[in-house]
Amino acid sequence: MTATTAETDLAPAGRHPQRWLILGVICLAQLTVLLDNTVLSVAIPSLTRELDASTADIQWMINAYSLVQSGLLLTAGNASDRYGRKKMLVAGLALFGLGSLAAGLAQTPTGLIAARAGMGVGGALLMTTTLAVVVQIFDDTERVKAIGLWSTVNSLGFAAGPLIGGVMLDHFWWGAIFLVNIPVAAIGLVAVLALVPESKAVFSRGTTPGPPVQGDRPDLLGALLSTIGMTAVVYAIISGPEHGWTSTQVLASAAGGVLVLAVFVLWELRIPYPMLDMHFFRNQRFIGAVAGAILVAFGMGGSLFLLTQHLQFVLGYGPLDAGLRTAPLALTVIALNLTGVGARLLPKLGTPGTIATGMTLVAAGLAAIAVLGGDGYGGMLLGLVVMGAGVALSMPAMANAIMSAIPPEKAGVGAGVNGTLAEFGNGLGVAVLGAVLNSRFAATVAGAASLPAALAAADGPAERGRISDAFASGLQTSQLVGAVAVLAGGLLAAMLLRRAGREDSPRPAA
Repeated sequence: MTATTAETDLAPAGRHPQRWLILGVICLAQLTVLLDNTVLSVAIPSLTRELDASTADIQWMINAYSLVQSGLLLTAGNASDRYGRKKMLVAGLALFGLGSLAAGLAQTPTGLIAARAGMGVGGALLMTTTLAVVVQIFDDTERVKAIGLWSTVNSLGFAAGPLIGGVMLDHFWWGAIFLVNIPVAAIGLVAVLALVPESKAVFSRGTTPGPPVQGDRPDLLGALLSTIGMTAVVYAIISGPEHGWTSTQVLASAAGGVLVLAVFVLWELRIPYPMLDMHFFRNQRFIGAVAGAILVAFGMGGSLFLLTQHLQFVLGYGPLDAGLRTAPLALTVIALNLTGVGARLLPKLGTPGTIATGMTLVAAGLAAIAVLGGDGYGGMLLGLVVMGAGVALSMPAMANAIMSAIPPEKAGVGAGVNGTLAEFGNGLGVAVLGAVLNSRFAATVAGAASLPAALAAADGPAERGRISDAFASGLQTSQLVGAVAVLAGGLLAAMLLRRAGREDSPRPAA
């Protein structure tokens, strides 16, 4: 008897009649998760003062959320495929709301760290199920536009997080930045229960008569290995800038994570029903989309890490002013996706052409910031707008390419892969481009641990000017390295996707 996976409990084939309303609901749920990635940064002074939190406490308050979320993305996606995407969406909203309540009422740093970890579990469920539901309720003609709007929420969360946090802290105490999530989660729960159709992967009996039966045996060991491995790797990336990339702590975490992930791959290859089918990586369309997703996240994560330093240390803006001046990137993404520019260009350019064009624009924006941004904000603004246009084109096309390369019954796992790649690419961008900056600066200013430390030890205005120029030069070099990496990744992704498209196209009859 052979068993094959299939989708069940879906709405009738075609366009779901309430698909745009459902998209609005799941984007609202997604927005709460993304805001919590950035909103806490503005509350650091309040947390330090009111909870008597140490520097290590603050780091864990921020990192507990991202570590748990990134480590559980694949497992959460698999759970949504198996047990139902609607059920996991409801569970994610409930956990996120309860975690927000616990965080808002926390009285100690340890309590807040634990609450943030709980919110990370809910966030992982929401990040994977929202994209999986989008894939299920939209057909091929509207899916790219829908994914573009879903991607817009990522940019909106990035732009709005610090601003919302700042407004809340001006009028309320720090716990309000978490308690505001509760009514949003409650509204989302009611709307999901009323509107979102259930869908999940099940097994049919092949040619054997009888109803479909519940899916394959849960891959519990695979879930455990992927969670441990991803958490260890992401922890190494997060802690690298603080502890040093050659420190025992960082190297041990990275090596342990890579080893566990290698065991995960071997395990997935030998079991009959793996959580993540490694044969996906034989698909050139999937490989091309994966390469592009990592590289655009690499460029975004690394460039934003450098931009904040550029604005504050080179151009002299304060933290809030610096945050406001990065907003044009996100606003460009939002404007282009809301108007559907990428969705209209995709049929004309094709997926490879759209990704190549988008990532070329991202690279050009990075290069413009490097070359023109040193003397003032005008050149940087141009680069941010060009980068935003590139992201608006490339990100929805790549997300659609990844989801299209994975069978519909594995949509949750596909969303988990997409989210994991974004987390990995962002961390890798910060690590690599930060290392380029630090090595360039240290080579120019001997013995300098950081720009503030070097400026504090400088002897006179001339020396401080030389140090600032050296830092600006290091920033320019690292931004140009990022631009080259993004351009190469875009061209590679486009080449693989174009080759896969030629191989998939029907051959003419002899």
